[in-house]
Amino acid sequence: MKKNVSASPYKGFRFPPEIIGYAVWLYFRFPSVARDVEELMAERGIVLTYETIRQWCLTFGQTYANELKRRRTRPGDKWHLDEVFLTINGKRSYLWRAVNQHGTVLDILVQSRRDKQAAKKFFRKLLKGLEYAPRVIITDKLASYGAAKKEILPSVEHRKHKGLNNRAENSHQPTRQRERSMRRFTSPGHAQRFLSAFGPISDHFRPQRHRLCASGYRALMKERFGTWNDITAGNRVA
Repeated sequence: MKKNVSASPYKGFRFPPEIIGYAVWLYFRFPSVARDVEELMAERGIVLTYETIRQWCLTFGQTYANELKRRRTRPGDKWHLDEVFLTINGKRSYLWRAVNQHGTVLDILVQSRRDKQAAKKFFRKLLKGLEYAPRVIITDKLASYGAAKKEILPSVEHRKHKGLNNRAENSHQPTRQRERSMRRFTSPGHAQRFLSAFGPISDHFRPQRHRLCASGYRALMKERFGTWNDITAGNRVA
């Protein structure tokens, strides 16, 4: 049976997929802004502007992140939830984040509040994206979680303890690092767009190195780079 090859997502772009994928990887994997990536690419003889890099990241970053999420094994059944404030244009917003027991980022949501309605919205986003319910959720003592959980996840065990939620709190550290390098986010929408792509891409290239021997780490990274190269190649079969 003849296969129908879909149109390449890179059609009309001057640079090949390898260069576009490499630039997007540099931007999301390391604490770099677009101007830094422009300089790194120039050192390799690839001349382009930082605005081009920014556009590539907007066009392909979320697509790559979605494909990485689709290919990963099903996340664990224990969810750690936490929220942290972001100051955007002098106003306070809240970044809601969920990770599993292995530290993998499940989803994020930037909102202006952290009340019951905001917690319910985050729960619904998680359930829609993951398509399964957890066995247990772990949060701090913010009352919004308990109120929302009673309506959205009534049968799920809920553990509330500040000390139990270090995994979720630690997962905010890469975000804080990027926030500093980018000199803060320009809007809630900017934060949502960047962090939605940043989480899966960063996670993909950050295995738990301390749990692996050197040979195991190298083999795993080789596999993950292979996955990334396959995703960014643009060879899609319908």
